[in-house]
Amino acid sequence: MTSTQQRNELTIDGRRISYLDFGPATGRPLLALHGHISEGAAFAGLAAQLGDEWRVIAPDQRGHGDSDRAADYSRQGYIDDLVALLAHLGLDSTVALGHSLGGINAYQLAAQHPRLVSAIINIEGPAALPEGPSGLSFVAGFPYTAPTREELIAATGPVGPMIATSLRPTPDGGWRLPFHPQDTIDSETLVHGDHWADWTGSTCPALFIHGTKSQVITTELAQQMTERRPHTTTVQLDGDHFAHAQDPEGFAAAVTAFLAAL
Repeated sequence: MTSTQQRNELTIDGRRISYLDFGPATGRPLLALHGHISEGAAFAGLAAQLGDEWRVIAPDQRGHGDSDRAADYSRQGYIDDLVALLAHLGLDSTVALGHSLGGINAYQLAAQHPRLVSAIINIEGPAALPEGPSGLSFVAGFPYTAPTREELIAATGPVGPMIATSLRPTPDGGWRLPFHPQDTIDSETLVHGDHWADWTGSTCPALFIHGTKSQVITTELAQQMTERRPHTTTVQLDGDHFAHAQDPEGFAAAVTAFLAAL
């Protein structure tokens, strides 16, 4: 299957939010939210699999991709951006899908604005994360910019090949990361905490996708998340926290089946 792709943007309080819009305007809307050190383009493959029946809207969330950096990365800040984006698009209801950071944002959006979210697809977004140092503190040593693309890839070590296609050119002829290292640490730190009230705070259908080798969500927590929230089903993929990228066919099949049942 194929899907058209357009990049558009809106301005919120003088700050640009860039988003990809896949599929026809007549398609059923699906808001797709990436995790940290990622971007909206991560869901291009899923959009292609879903075809013209679905309109996949995949923003580069604040501080990521082509969207501007923000003054803060609070939980509420992310949710306010999503509400503004849906209003900008004239959408009064959407399926909210997200990975990790994006998964938490999706279910918090549903809890705060239940009329805006008809269903949730949560990929490895935990209902609780222990307080403590950021799990992404390793990015602190990354340079934000470099004179050449090759230098930037080399400076980011094992992460380099993963983000190579996401690097952005700068006006001075150099290259930059699709995220700012300190912003990422600040944002990930603010994701930590107990979010059970938000995870169980909506009643719409939900699909929870768990990687069997996840470094973030234990099997016990995955079971609790399924049992404690009504109208929730779980699909396990053979992979870690990024199982949706490691098994794109299994991921697309799980999402397609869930959407078909709505």
